[in-house]
Amino acid sequence: MEYKTEFSFNEKKTEDNPSMFFGSTVINNQQNQIPQEFVWPDDKKPSPNVPILQIPLIDLASVLSGDQFLVSEATRLVAEGAKQHGFFLVTNHGVDEGLMSRACTLMETFFKSPTCEKQKAQRNHDESWGYTSSFVGKFRKNLPWKEMLSFRFSPQEKSENHSQIVKDYIVKKLGDGYNNFGSVYQEYAEAMSNLSLRIMELLAMSLGLNRSHFVDFFEDNESILRLNYYPKCKQPNDVLGSGPHCDPTSLTILQQDHSGLQVFVDNQWQSIPYNPQALVVNIGDTFRALTNGRYKSCLHRAVVNSETERKTLVFFLSPKMDKVVKPPEELEGERAYPDFTWSLLHEFVMKHYRTDDNTLKEFAKWLKTRRISL
Repeated sequence: MEYKTEFSFNEKKTEDNPSMFFGSTVINNQQNQIPQEFVWPDDKKPSPNVPILQIPLIDLASVLSGDQFLVSEATRLVAEGAKQHGFFLVTNHGVDEGLMSRACTLMETFFKSPTCEKQKAQRNHDESWGYTSSFVGKFRKNLPWKEMLSFRFSPQEKSENHSQIVKDYIVKKLGDGYNNFGSVYQEYAEAMSNLSLRIMELLAMSLGLNRSHFVDFFEDNESILRLNYYPKCKQPNDVLGSGPHCDPTSLTILQQDHSGLQVFVDNQWQSIPYNPQALVVNIGDTFRALTNGRYKSCLHRAVVNSETERKTLVFFLSPKMDKVVKPPEELEGERAYPDFTWSLLHEFVMKHYRTDDNTLKEFAKWLKTRRISL
């Protein structure tokens, strides 16, 4: 994977030539055209109107209340959503509102910086973290209409090395002027990691398992925090902010400032409602395998619009790279997927396969060709 061409969404205008520059590609604003690399096939282009998906709204405070009825109701709701499509909303999640607001404001400042500034954190071709303005190099067409800045996170590294893994990365790449920037996202990643473990308690109970089962599995997680910036687009019905995919990770926690997330349920695309008080949570392929297929990881995508930009902060929870992903005995029965490590699935989706609703099936075939024994 080589990054041969860079596309930037920064507008650069002059009185003589009111154009927008995508790297070496020039788009005249009067022509309302975008690079063909970003235009999706007609059968995959977004529809202007899609129905709202009715998904469970979980009050996490009720899970900690000790009230057995409230706990039972929360586990029932989360199981319902996880079995149908893998999506639910959480409120009273305990993440500081001020922190969430600062994280959203700072990412806007970063993405509106000059391209040369952002590229100080340019992602390496073999890594999942750093800055990129598309998946140029990995794919040649159907590119996402977005910019991203991703950080690797592990609470284990912080405790062992007394480091702040997110902040240290940011300052190393972008300079000492980003100390506050780094502190905010370090704190944000830690908060989301802690929240993910609380959600794992709820998921364990909803499956009839010991409350701490998945907490023990994920407490030394190796995860990713990603900032997504979706610019306005003059042809929003021709592009996608993120193409259809299932998350290969275990659990996704999403903070968004506008609607734009859609899920493919009952053979149609449906929109996740925007709730400023709630975070969106969805099941990933790795957790689907951990539940032996009982809980779903569902195809989803992001759409853009011509009126406003959209920003999202996403925490992708994953187990430690060398941990074996295998369902607990209570959920085994006939095995839906073979045992694997997160490092192997990560390698598969990074180097060999564009994630979709067949990722786990194709991954199982690939594992057989590798003849790996765990």
